Amino acid sequence: MTQGITVINEKVKKESAFIDALKTEIGKVIVGQKYLIDRLLVGLLANGHILIEGVPGLAKTMSVRVLAQCISTKFQRLQFTPDLLPADLVGTLVYNPKDGIFTTKKGPIFANIILADEINRAPAKVQSALLEAMQERQVTIGENTFKLDDPFLVMATQNPIEQEGTYPLPEAQMDRFMLKINITYPSKEEEYRILKRMSFTDKDIKVNPVVSPKDIIAARKVVDEIYMDDKIERYILDIVFATRNPRDYKLDDFAPLIQYGASPRASIYLTVASKAYAFVQGRGYVTPQDVKSIGVDILRHRVIVSYEAEAEEKTSDDIIKKIFDEIEVP
Repeated sequence: MTQGITVINEKVKKESAFIDALKTEIGKVIVGQKYLIDRLLVGLLANGHILIEGVPGLAKTMSVRVLAQCISTKFQRLQFTPDLLPADLVGTLVYNPKDGIFTTKKGPIFANIILADEINRAPAKVQSALLEAMQERQVTIGENTFKLDDPFLVMATQNPIEQEGTYPLPEAQMDRFMLKINITYPSKEEEYRILKRMSFTDKDIKVNPVVSPKDIIAARKVVDEIYMDDKIERYILDIVFATRNPRDYKLDDFAPLIQYGASPRASIYLTVASKAYAFVQGRGYVTPQDVKSIGVDILRHRVIVSYEAEAEEKTSDDIIKKIFDEIEVP
């Protein structure tokens, strides 16, 4: 087994060489935000969609746009608004009166990386059209079904403020996002660097493509080969089941605080994302710390807190972190 891990380690080091190049190019524009950039790379490598939440001005949109520019692929930014229609997203049938037939006009969803900016600004029908494409990796227009290109990745943003006129995503739809990332203000030193870099009228910084879609697909195959011990797989199951049945894990105090625990999708995503996180770190095996590092981002939108938790001002993050503290690490 040791020999096998050594082989995987060498393969990961070889295939993950582009990670440093990607981070360098992104760093030309984005100051700090290591947490966000690492999670964007995890989503890209684990083939999982990402929901980014944070107040305006934290470079959510810019980070996704710069990442897309660093990949030789097709990128579309969609600004979600209350008057957006599903056809504006997926496309529609256009009637030609000259020959009396309908032709298909594909929408902007037919790209590799989609930035769904302020996804909670659009009505439920538009959100559903996007989320169907995310889940099925295909779009139906009229009687025809079209497969979406691989890789296909949706990175959506939403603001936690200004909730008037928004259409919050239901929990069942949120579950389709592999990661929900909460980002906060930069440190004083980071903001000073932002000020020095961006306080010009002409702040168009060029970045170069350093990786192709083929490289991403090849890297995903290596991610699948990354070694995960049975004990860590059981550890992941313990974490997820503790969100559903806290009393079984001697977490009686948490039972009244959790209305619904994480779905089976959480177990799958936590496994795949932990492997992708290990890949980003340049390792061919998963450690319990990898699970802990990425776990809150996988679970925070899947653990639904009760009214009692809200009354006690407890968030899902608080509960998940406590579960990670209490569950025995292998």
